[in-house]
Amino acid sequence: MGTDADRLSAARRALAEAESVASASGLSPGRTSSTALADGGTPADGERGRGRAAGTSGRSGEPGRSDPDPHAVARRIVLRQLAMGPRTRRQLEDKLRDRGCERDVARGVLDRMTEVGLVDDESYAEMYVRSKQETKGLAAGALRHELRQKGVPEEVVDAALEEIDPEREKEQARALVARRLRTMRGLERDVQTRRLAGFLARKGYGPGVAYQVVREALDELPENRRD
Repeated sequence: MGTDADRLSAARRALAEAESVASASGLSPGRTSSTALADGGTPADGERGRGRAAGTSGRSGEPGRSDPDPHAVARRIVLRQLAMGPRTRRQLEDKLRDRGCERDVARGVLDRMTEVGLVDDESYAEMYVRSKQETKGLAAGALRHELRQKGVPEEVVDAALEEIDPEREKEQARALVARRLRTMRGLERDVQTRRLAGFLARKGYGPGVAYQVVREALDELPENRRD
C-alpha cells in the first residue's frame, strides 16, 4: 500500500473526489448531512443544518431540500478514518454500521476502496507485525491475538506471521529480559524467573522460549556465576 505519506495523499485525493461527487449531488459544501455523519452526527443533524441554511423548517418537500447520497456519505466516513491512520476492512465495516450506513452501501464502498488499494488487510497486517515487533517486542502469539481482534482474516494473519524469524524473535526476548532485569536486582532467583516468564508470556512468547531466555539471562548475572 506504499508509505504512510503515500496512503494519506491518496486518501486526501479520494476525499476531494468524494466531496466533488457530494457537491454535484446537490449537497451543500458546508455542514451537510454527509459531513454530519462523517463527524459522528446523525442524518437529522445534517437535515436541520441544511434547513436552517435554506431558511426552512427542514420538512420534506420544501425548497432547497435534497437527500444525501448514501454512497457519498459512506465514502467520506471511510476516508476520514483512513486519514487518521490505517484501518482493517472489519474496523471500517464496524464504523459504517455504527454511523447507520446500509450493509449493501458499506460493502460497495469498501469493495471500491479495496480495488484502489486504500483498504488492504494484507498490507495492514504486515505493517502491524513490523511495527509492534520494533516498538513493543511482541511475539507471534500476541500479534495473532491482536490482529484477530482487529478483524484480519485468519489466512492473512497466518501469511503475515510466516515472515517472523524465530531466531530474531528470540533475540527480541533476550533484549526485553535484559532491560527488565535492571529493575529486579536483589530479588531471589525464583522470583525473578516467575516475573520475567510472566512478562514474556504477556508479550506472546511461548513457555519454551521464555524459560530458556530467562534461564540464560539469570545464569549470566555475576551473583549466579559459578567460580
